[in-house]
Amino acid sequence: MKLRIFVTLKPGVLDPQGRAIHKALGGLGFEGVNDVRAGKLIELEVEDSVEDAQIDAMCRKLLANTVIENYRVERA
Repeated sequence: MKLRIFVTLKPGVLDPQGRAIHKALGGLGFEGVNDVRAGKLIELEVEDSVEDAQIDAMCRKLLANTVIENYRVERA
């Protein structure tokens, strides 16, 4: 089974990478972009026997810093 883990910063957490992207877009002449928040996408291929609790544990222990990040799991 293929999984996609989307990790994003929680609202209110400063996002220097998003800010740099926003500034670069403006510098390249792209207008109308009000805000940018950067995140990461992690793709996993796991056996069908892997339970949701195991996937959640993977995210909480390694893939996301739950103090400042949210994550969402999507089955592909």
